[in-house]
Amino acid sequence: MSVDASGEPNEDRLGRASVAHELERFIPRTAEAEGLRAAAVAVAIGGEPGDRRMLLTRRPNRLRAHPGQYALPGGGVDPGESRVHACLRELAEELGIRARAADVLGRLDDYVTRSGYVITPFVVWVGDYASALDPSEDEVAEVFEVTVDQLDVDAEFVAIPESPRPVIRWPYGTGAIHAPTGAIVHQFREVALHGRHTRVADFEQPVFAWR
Repeated sequence: MSVDASGEPNEDRLGRASVAHELERFIPRTAEAEGLRAAAVAVAIGGEPGDRRMLLTRRPNRLRAHPGQYALPGGGVDPGESRVHACLRELAEELGIRARAADVLGRLDDYVTRSGYVITPFVVWVGDYASALDPSEDEVAEVFEVTVDQLDVDAEFVAIPESPRPVIRWPYGTGAIHAPTGAIVHQFREVALHGRHTRVADFEQPVFAWR
């Protein structure tokens, strides 16, 4: 079993029981959705014992909306559909992973985007997903399996002249991932790994995402 810099087993930090325990203590905030389109995303956690991962995708460059960007599995909520059902449906459509409602460990704060969506993030346990992983060529260009060490990094906050709110960026690989994905991942890290009930709704997106 691998350990982090503090000597704590990684399995314990991102295991199902540990994450569920922290989410049970967290009270998520719901955003006002009037005039906005509802969306849901999955913070999908699983993998082999001692080597748990978070699943992250990159969107194909040919897509009209947010081409080539990093994203969590998810999408718009259909009429008459609950947000949690939309989250699980999108997880199956994008990655081939069929989780159940019982696999939803909890949720994080809603995040309102500049493009007119209110995104509800659900944390979903996907277990040993390797045999089920089947990314959709239409919606997913690449899948990344984010380790605990990659997840547990401090966010960056950048001031911009266009807004009084700082832009939030989550460092990943050789670059950084902006809100909304960066904000959601940052909050998951804070809650699940550190038990800190950090809020992210007031953090800004970069100007290129304001459409």
